[in-house]
Amino acid sequence: MSNRRNFLRTAGATTLGAAVVSRVSAASLPEAVTQNSPTMQPPPAPNTGRPFNPVVTLNGWSLPWRMRGGVKEFHLVAEPVVRELAPGMKANLWGYNGTSVGPTIEAVEGDRVRIFVTNRLPEPTSVHWHGLLIPSGMDGVTGLTQPAIAPGKTFVYEFALTRSGTFMYHPHADEMLQMAMGMMGMFIVHPKDPSQYKVDRDFVLLLNAYDIDPGAATPKVNTMLDFNLWTWNSRVFPGIDPLVARTGDRVRIRVGNLTMTNHPMHLHGHHFEVTGTDGGWVPPSARWPEVTTDVAVGQMRAFEFNATAGDWAFHCHKSHHTMNAMGHDVPTMVGVDARGVAEKITQLVPDYMHMGDRGMHDMAEMEMPLPDNTLPMMTGSGPFGAIGMGGMFSVVKVRDNQKPGDYKDPGWFKHPAGALAKEYTGDLEQPMRGNAPKADAQTLNARKPAGHQGH
Repeated sequence: MSNRRNFLRTAGATTLGAAVVSRVSAASLPEAVTQNSPTMQPPPAPNTGRPFNPVVTLNGWSLPWRMRGGVKEFHLVAEPVVRELAPGMKANLWGYNGTSVGPTIEAVEGDRVRIFVTNRLPEPTSVHWHGLLIPSGMDGVTGLTQPAIAPGKTFVYEFALTRSGTFMYHPHADEMLQMAMGMMGMFIVHPKDPSQYKVDRDFVLLLNAYDIDPGAATPKVNTMLDFNLWTWNSRVFPGIDPLVARTGDRVRIRVGNLTMTNHPMHLHGHHFEVTGTDGGWVPPSARWPEVTTDVAVGQMRAFEFNATAGDWAFHCHKSHHTMNAMGHDVPTMVGVDARGVAEKITQLVPDYMHMGDRGMHDMAEMEMPLPDNTLPMMTGSGPFGAIGMGGMFSVVKVRDNQKPGDYKDPGWFKHPAGALAKEYTGDLEQPMRGNAPKADAQTLNARKPAGHQGH
């Protein structure tokens, strides 16, 4: 599941505020554990002695720590990584400890943490602990609150965790490039009282986005809005793991957003409550039922629901965000008869396929030639054919017989008799239709530019 490296021995480490990494302490840094697989790492067994219920990071993992002098020590390594966005496509990104997004950091309210950050990038970096209440000198803004972490150097951040909740980490050094390349991760602080805010399943995902040309592998870092790969934890459907639960489980989904736009997160088949925001936990008296919650840029949201059996779509409700490798200058061909043009083109390009005159669903069902290392716009197969979605989409899979703590994919849901939509072949009455008044010739001519005569 993970590859363990030897302890890093970084001489001449730099300082951060009043914290100094000496040659002696640098020789005993925590092990920089890495993981290169996009497969979701299951949470540790309950007997590990952790005083909390670990989260499950979709297609990700949580960073191990060691205890030293009553302090939890972690080691992040900022470095170039290769991330499989979905089977058939890999991207050259920047991340932490072998992955993008980086590993989730988990600790407990009241803990004191010490986080070593080693820079293996070709340029300086830093780490900002987004949403955490910490001393200014630990806030990670290069030039303002700390010197930059130069390539090859290691800094140390140390602070106490004063409140529980859902937080993030990312650079504040050349952040436009570094975040566009995938440098970010989640930071979960569990309540000191394990019985407080307890749920049966606790999932974590971070919304991020890339602009990668078809056939390419490196993001275009200057893109502001026209992204073509909308991802969760640097994965796109069908490469995103399902969220597996047992019927009746209390399920929490924590969502962070470090893209350049907001995302209305929509869950089918359930009403949920937003139970956590950037500012902490929402008191029960202030919650209300939702099926969609908007997560703005830089925000975190946690919402909870009681799981109902079935396969339930979970996705961003911006339709373009559930597609892959989109082109932004593609003309709309619905209703256009291009058969004559298509026949002429196929004489020059035998593999040419005209699509889009009946809508875009054909792209989900037909395998079109694509450049290497490129994903189709709509992809993924379900029990009834092409799902026709990509990007920010996955499935919440709830089963009666799913064992507690079991996150393995249970396969597709078997619908009870009479509970599945199907074709109707009986007689139909003529449906009611609206009758809009037709415009007369005088009105039509009045809508045309002056000097233009209609017939």
